[in-house]
Amino acid sequence: QVHLVESGGGLAQPGGSLRLSCAASGVIFKINAVAWYRQDPGKQRELVAAITSNGHTIYADSVKGRFTISGDNTLNTVDLQMNSLRFEDTSVYYCNADLFPRQGMGLYRYWGQGTQVTVSS
Repeated sequence: QVHLVESGGGLAQPGGSLRLSCAASGVIFKINAVAWYRQDPGKQRELVAAITSNGHTIYADSVKGRFTISGDNTLNTVDLQMNSLRFEDTSVYYCNADLFPRQGMGLYRYWGQGTQVTVSS
């Protein structure tokens, strides 16, 4: 069993910062990639940022230059540093991981439960 737990959400003022963390635990052979998504009520989940095991990163245009995704070499812990927050960054943020639970098994995707980020003055 694999578990992803997000932490670090909360309330921030516009222009402020928050740091989210995604921690993976359980039976894990190798994590290929970890991504952060966000979802507003009634809307589709959208990709915010992702990082692969070789260190490649991608960002949504809306967060480029403001958010930074980083992880340890195993990607068991991946952080999302969010600076210069805007009202429109308010959302529920989810992390997911594409990983091999055991050597020889296929690739599986797991999701965390989400953490609320609210940007308000």
